[in-house]
Amino acid sequence: MIPLAIKIINASKHPLPEYATPHAAGMDLKANLSETVRIKPLQRALIPTGLSLELPIGHEAQIRPRSGLALKHGLTVLNSPGTIDADYRGEVKVLLVNLSDQDFEVKDGERIAQMVIARHEQVEWYVVSELEHSQRGSGGFGSTGQ
Repeated sequence: MIPLAIKIINASKHPLPEYATPHAAGMDLKANLSETVRIKPLQRALIPTGLSLELPIGHEAQIRPRSGLALKHGLTVLNSPGTIDADYRGEVKVLLVNLSDQDFEVKDGERIAQMVIARHEQVEWYVVSELEHSQRGSGGFGSTGQ
């Protein structure tokens, strides 16, 4: 597989994000902080990474929680997955929320989220008066059983 070339500015003190294993989908993002940030229970904080991207048109960067932080500390990405659009050129920041009952300290260089680069489509709406029948129909939440 040929890797997708993406322009990046690294204004942080840390190395570029990289894949931890050969078949990983996401790269860990690190906090780029001048001082530790304390997130109290049910509070949120916008954590800078020092990274700016130039994504190809038709791609997005998805910002997702790290499973270990979620399980061990109740820390997650609030707008998960967060989307970095191809036309955004500002610094990538991660919106963290502390869902635990204890304070959490984010330290400089700590792995705080993962970033997945993904293709996406844009649509053109085609207005109709009815949709084709499907087996599921309009069955919503819980309609397919347990």
